[in-house]
Amino acid sequence: MKRGHMEKTSTDWKEAFAGLPAMPAMSLRGGDAVDEYAPVPPYDPDADCPTGDYFERYFWELPHLDADSWRYYLPFLLEYALENIGNSESNAVDAFLFSLRPPDRDPPRFGALSLQQDQAVVAVLDRLAFVPESVWKEPAMTALEEYWGPGAIHR
Repeated sequence: MKRGHMEKTSTDWKEAFAGLPAMPAMSLRGGDAVDEYAPVPPYDPDADCPTGDYFERYFWELPHLDADSWRYYLPFLLEYALENIGNSESNAVDAFLFSLRPPDRDPPRFGALSLQQDQAVVAVLDRLAFVPESVWKEPAMTALEEYWGPGAIHR
């Protein structure tokens, strides 16, 4: 895969996620409850604030999110991955990049993204895969090769 395989869009990638719901149907903290077979707590804007500490605490819960809740967290996780481009100790970035690998779900996570959102994911993966300071080259390239990049294996 060649560096810069995707043209940079003129729109800031964060704009692609404007208009998403103000809260997810299930929080990562709620996913933790599902994992523990406990009652799912309602979303709490204080307890479920998408910070680095929150993502590192609840990184295992990404698979428990429904498609809409995953899309709610997607722009925050993209930003967090870029903030941690050189931090190989981030379990949250590792789990997030794994969540970008096929197969897609039913109902789809990947397939439900708009073209702009899809391009935003690709732009961030491109950066993680090809900038010299990235410690996430391998998992980002794998996600690109398997689903997100041109000529992807599972697209």
